Amino acid sequence: MTINIQYVRMATSEAMNEYVTGKLEKLAKKYDWVISAEVHFEVIHDPKGKGKICKIELSLPGPRIFATSNEENYESAVKETIKDLEKQLKKRKEQFSTH
Repeated sequence: MTINIQYVRMATSEAMNEYVTGKLEKLAKKYDWVISAEVHFEVIHDPKGKGKICKIELSLPGPRIFATSNEENYESAVKETIKDLEKQLKKRKEQFSTH
């Protein structure tokens, strides 16, 4: 699986690269038909205290799947986004097995 990580209006972080790559590698082992991942980290100034956004789009056979989350820190944003993607991947896997 190829992973492309982009940082929008913020500095790149080697630690975040390693963190998100590790999480996505686990997902790729479980669902070996995932082709690639596009990851976007973004920061917005939110008066409610959140504002750390993580968007992940997975390319796989059939339509792509996408998830995003807005949290107080990037680690929890990545966790939430991966959790949403995993739900979608489980549904997709069930659709594969019914055909």
